[in-house]
Amino acid sequence: EAWAALKAARWELPLPVVVLGGIYGGWFAVSEAAAMTALYVLLVEVFLYREITLRALPRIMRESMIVVGGILLILGVSLAFTNYLVDAEVPVKLFEWTRAHIDDRITFLALLNVVLLILGAFLDIFSALVIMVPLLLPVALGYGISPIHLGIIFLANMQLGYLTPPVGLNLFIASYRFQRPVEEVYRATLPFLLVLLVAVLLITYLPLLWYA
Repeated sequence: EAWAALKAARWELPLPVVVLGGIYGGWFAVSEAAAMTALYVLLVEVFLYREITLRALPRIMRESMIVVGGILLILGVSLAFTNYLVDAEVPVKLFEWTRAHIDDRITFLALLNVVLLILGAFLDIFSALVIMVPLLLPVALGYGISPIHLGIIFLANMQLGYLTPPVGLNLFIASYRFQRPVEEVYRATLPFLLVLLVAVLLITYLPLLWYA
């Protein structure tokens, strides 16, 4: 069974090697890796698996452009909102309020996890990054939290939020893709949700032992 699975994925398995090898080998930049991935998948789907015909490509490209256009619109609005927050000195005021009500770093990280988890359940990661990072970074630096640590906490919570009922984005994608009721997907993901929650807590608090 394992051999059959490996054989079925024989064209997908080289993809990480191609992408990471190209990046670390200096063949293309990180920003170009997405284009290379899309090209690789296109060639595999059209010419090897033949699940997509050449005639269907224009329709797929049109649908993809609609999705990308929506993402760009979201990013544009998010950037405008971020500029407003910076001009209004919201990060400074947020830091002052946090300092006045939260005394220690552990409490701040606990509150940060709760806020990011809620955001991850309702916002897409692009909007969350553009809106929240400029707000959170100065506050986190004030508590002596490394920007790298903050970034990892941020991404881990976003991914956890994508699996959090009732509005986690990945839940609806899985329900649509596998043609299963979303309530069934909720129940199936609960054990994995708990495992990921433990992982987020470890990511959040274990590094404190290193730079405390």
